[in-house]
Amino acid sequence: MSTRLAGRIAIVTGAGRGIGRGIALGYAREGAKVALVSRNAEELQALAAEIRASGGEALVAPADVRDSAAVNAVVEQVVAQWGGVDALVNAAGIPMAVPTTELSDEKWQMTLDININGTFFFCRAVAPHMIAKGHGTIVNIGSLHSFLGIPMRAAYAASKGGVLQLTRSLATEWAPHGVRVNCISPGWIRTPLQDEMVRQGRLDRTPIVARTPIRRIGEVSDIVGPAIFLASDESAFIVGEQLIVDGGWGIYGFY
Repeated sequence: MSTRLAGRIAIVTGAGRGIGRGIALGYAREGAKVALVSRNAEELQALAAEIRASGGEALVAPADVRDSAAVNAVVEQVVAQWGGVDALVNAAGIPMAVPTTELSDEKWQMTLDININGTFFFCRAVAPHMIAKGHGTIVNIGSLHSFLGIPMRAAYAASKGGVLQLTRSLATEWAPHGVRVNCISPGWIRTPLQDEMVRQGRLDRTPIVARTPIRRIGEVSDIVGPAIFLASDESAFIVGEQLIVDGGWGIYGFY
């Protein structure tokens, strides 16, 4: 076990699977105590068991990030059990790919509620504890959709664009108090959800890889390292930044 996050207390949302799960495991390997948040308690229990088997500490905290009262309760539970919060990763999110003229009110609202409101609720809940200590890190998970225009992603792009701007606003407000807020915007990352889309024929990775200069699809592990870095003292002078992790997909100008 490494020690870059030794003694830190972290909350990771969306920890049940995909990027959130990978980051939770990575933080635990680096010595952090990790509170695991998602709506699926069974997935969280399995992850907690894996962390504990490797010598780490984990707290299972099932919650819906759309519910601000539930979010506040999770933070208070973590503070009561471990004494504070040093790091937050907002990885909970849902995709939404649908022609905009067919985008229902319900799907629009659900996407915003989970992707941007949930991120805001957790940031707001942990901030007083971090500010009181004069130290803390928040890593929000954005997307290529935070800054690129891609068809049929109106709700998702609006929510992830909001995550990026929320990051910048909070960073300027809280940095004087020792709280650093940054954003990771992943590119095309292999997750269970993406694998299922490929299996259903809804996604073809071939053109994605062809456009990616590094010539492969991203893996969850490609996001874990940057997330550890942004929570560690190695990034002590990085504030309000967006770290794009996409293998060069977004800058590639040749077809």
